[in-house]
Amino acid sequence: MKKLLLVLLVVALASFLLVGCFGVPDGTEGEGEGEGEAGICPTVAITTQVAVGGKNYIKEGSRTITVTFAVPTEPVSVFVGEVLTTAKANPVGVPEAAKEVIMYVNATKTVYTGTYIFDGDCDEDYIYVLTCDTCSPCKYPYTVDDTGPASPIKIASAACVCEGVTLTFDTPSQTAVCGVTGVCCGDVCSGFASYAIDLYTTDPFNTCCDIPCVTPAYSCPGGVACPIDCELSCITGGTATIPTKTYYVVATLLDKVGNRQRYYATVELDTDSIVDVYTYPEDKNPVAGVYCAEFAADTGTRVTATTAAGVVSGTIGACLVTAQ
Repeated sequence: MKKLLLVLLVVALASFLLVGCFGVPDGTEGEGEGEGEAGICPTVAITTQVAVGGKNYIKEGSRTITVTFAVPTEPVSVFVGEVLTTAKANPVGVPEAAKEVIMYVNATKTVYTGTYIFDGDCDEDYIYVLTCDTCSPCKYPYTVDDTGPASPIKIASAACVCEGVTLTFDTPSQTAVCGVTGVCCGDVCSGFASYAIDLYTTDPFNTCCDIPCVTPAYSCPGGVACPIDCELSCITGGTATIPTKTYYVVATLLDKVGNRQRYYATVELDTDSIVDVYTYPEDKNPVAGVYCAEFAADTGTRVTATTAAGVVSGTIGACLVTAQ
């Protein structure tokens, strides 16, 4: 009889332990909660994270992971998978290749934070959160975006009703520039977010790089979708005493997570039209992670084109090439 009572006691204690670990599913899953045991999964937030079309996109680089529980919870382990493959996670654990993140907890043991360097070319995987050695992990899907958007930009002059030059900046038609293998303007991962085009009278990166040190002489209103379409009127061109005037052009394209693509050019104008257009590489790198154009004369590439009617233009940037 004593042995029977002892067995029943052990079974009862085990039942309480299982309930404490797994919780009692309530059939619901809150916003920001991962796949796993309903009711016990925390919320997970990552710096630069953006939700687009039901997916969570993260900008490549060092990011802070914040795990928030509704009640004090310990111990907590967080793992990050890298590039989801056909080898799926063990249903009661995490993949062997997943990397553990060192997490720091607040005084109430409800918020855990840690940093992780995300890397990938629109790669998908999971973040796993474990709250008990025998519990199934809570899973949070993510996609890493490491590349900014792209578009060719045709710079042309148009008839001006005022004194000076009117310049247009447009995405050329796909058939004319990209053929059938690409999309002229867009982003292949998180999505196109915005564009801006600025004209400067002096080198904007003479002493700065990430952010220009001088104020633009002219700026496009900008846009939040493709194609690029901008017109700047009454731009001061050449004069009788100084026949031509040169402007530095900086075109900035952003995607949803903040990846940036910049194009650099110089445009030489006479009194009413374009004379020459040169494009420049992003070859200035004063500190790690900061890039801009040197605007050195020997690195520029002439992209000036003249039609049979004598209309001068120049195209900078590049087509966004997508998979077939």
